[in-house]
Amino acid sequence: MRVVLAEDNTLLREGLTRLLGEDGHEVVAAVGDGEALVAACDEHRPEVVIADVRMPPTYTSEGLRAALAVRRRHPGIGVLVLSQYVDTRYAAQLLDSDARGAGYLLKDRVAEVGDFLEALRRVADGGTAFDPEVVRRLLNRARDTVALARLTPREHEVLARMAQGHTNESIAARLHVSRSAVEKHANAIFDKLGLAHADGYNRRVLAIVRFLNE
Repeated sequence: MRVVLAEDNTLLREGLTRLLGEDGHEVVAAVGDGEALVAACDEHRPEVVIADVRMPPTYTSEGLRAALAVRRRHPGIGVLVLSQYVDTRYAAQLLDSDARGAGYLLKDRVAEVGDFLEALRRVADGGTAFDPEVVRRLLNRARDTVALARLTPREHEVLARMAQGHTNESIAARLHVSRSAVEKHANAIFDKLGLAHADGYNRRVLAIVRFLNE
C-alpha cells in the first residue's frame, strides 16, 4: 500500500521508511511537520498515514491536528498516530467523528515489527488499532462511568480488544474461548450500551467510540 509518513526524528523516519519498504509498501512521502503531512496527502492520496503526535514547532499536538485535518479532507485515508506517551485525550479525539481507519500506538510498539505492521494493515483496511496500554488506561477510567459500569469483567475484556482492532475470531483466540462465546459477550455489550438496533459494523464502531470517549 501507499503510505505517507510524518515524523520529525530523522533516524526514526528513515528506519520506518526502510521497514515499510522491506514489507512491500511504498512510502510516497516522508515529512517532518504537520503542514507537510497535509500537503503530501493532498498530492499523493495514500491508503494510510503514519504520524507522530508531537511535531514542530511546539512539539505538543501538531501531528495529531494534521492527522485530524487529513481525516476531514480525505475520509478514506487511514490514520495511524504514534506517541511517546499515553494521552487518552488524543485517542478520543482521533475517534470523535469516525472510528473507521484509525489507530493510536505507542512508539515502543514499533519495535514489535509484526504487531506494528498488522496494526497498519488493519487501519488501512478501515479497522482500528489501539495500543493495549492506551486501552488499559481507558478501561480503568471507564469502569466508573454509568453505562460501562454495567458490563461484566469479561465483557470489558472483549470490548477492550475490540478497541485494539481485533476481530471476534482473534478475540476468541486471545481469550481462549469459542467464537460463539465472544459473539454472545459482544451482543450483551451492545444491549447494555443501547446499541442493539444499530447495524452490525456501525454497532461495533459505536461501542468502541463510546468506550474511548467515556
